[in-house]
Amino acid sequence: MDIFLDDSRCREGLFPFTLTRHAADIRIGIYTIKEKWQLLTGANIFSSEDNIPPSALTINANIIPTNDNIDTLVKAAYDKIAVMETEEIRILQHPWQIFQYNDWALRHDFKITSEGRQSGAFSDTNTYINPSNIFIEEGADVQYSILNAVAGPIYIGKNTVVMEGNMIRGPFALCESATLKMGGKIYAATTIGPHCVAAGEIKNAVMFGFSNKAHDGYLGDSVIGEWCNLGAGTSNSNVKNTGGSVQYFLNNNMEFTSAGNKGGLLMGDYSRAAINTSFNTGTVVGVCCNIFGDVSSRKYLADFSWGNDRYIFDKAIRDIDVWKKMKGNSVNEKEIEMLRKIYESQ
Repeated sequence: MDIFLDDSRCREGLFPFTLTRHAADIRIGIYTIKEKWQLLTGANIFSSEDNIPPSALTINANIIPTNDNIDTLVKAAYDKIAVMETEEIRILQHPWQIFQYNDWALRHDFKITSEGRQSGAFSDTNTYINPSNIFIEEGADVQYSILNAVAGPIYIGKNTVVMEGNMIRGPFALCESATLKMGGKIYAATTIGPHCVAAGEIKNAVMFGFSNKAHDGYLGDSVIGEWCNLGAGTSNSNVKNTGGSVQYFLNNNMEFTSAGNKGGLLMGDYSRAAINTSFNTGTVVGVCCNIFGDVSSRKYLADFSWGNDRYIFDKAIRDIDVWKKMKGNSVNEKEIEMLRKIYESQ
């Protein structure tokens, strides 16, 4: 079977994350949407319009597949019936839904990855609460921490490190080669993506991959893209003092959109915040921003913001390359061309 995941109708609504990735490459739960389709169907998954087989099923890339809904979604694609959101089917229409649906997605992804498999060894230095709901991959190093899976599952990925003193409540996922530094307070509905470093207090947040929140500070009801860094002491607000509706300012369209009464930071790829940055409730940070000074009080920071000025493009690329080299990577020509198009479109 061949499946084409089409994001042409949902890309604009998932800003800033779809500026730099296909919608199917959004991480929610343990896996990206594309990875879920591959694991659940075993199909050839296409997310580019190049070389799509004529017989491929076309499915909207923002529909989240699970063990429970996969048959319904595939049948709807064959019958060319529109899929509507229900309790069993979630469809990403807005970027804040990534953290709003993450609890639901984590529970379904845990079933995908754990059913029929044996967890790796449990170190006796840890305290496990409801260990049958905990899965630890081979190569994970988890020591002197508390893992509480009573309210939801806990997934610890390959080659991860959980340093001593972490307190973790499920549902939670620590993805491959990620690290939790000492003394973290990790609340439910949180995903720390591959190669991320996390610390401090984190609740109902998704870090896509290769990003750092390596020090104390609060991150809640938020989504952090790839190759981002939050300086020491950085925190975000997720609830207004009035308890009222949180509104996001998206894509510089001069309109605010309500996300309910909780909403934190949405940060696009390659963006970084200086130490002790404080983000207001419902803040959107675009792609490749360097945030320092008083600019964090703004609700919206445009792509390539440099404090109160604009990033010089060549400097932005050099800085990205420096950050990528810290994780054994480097900027490539495809990224440079993509970022140049974003820069020139502003």
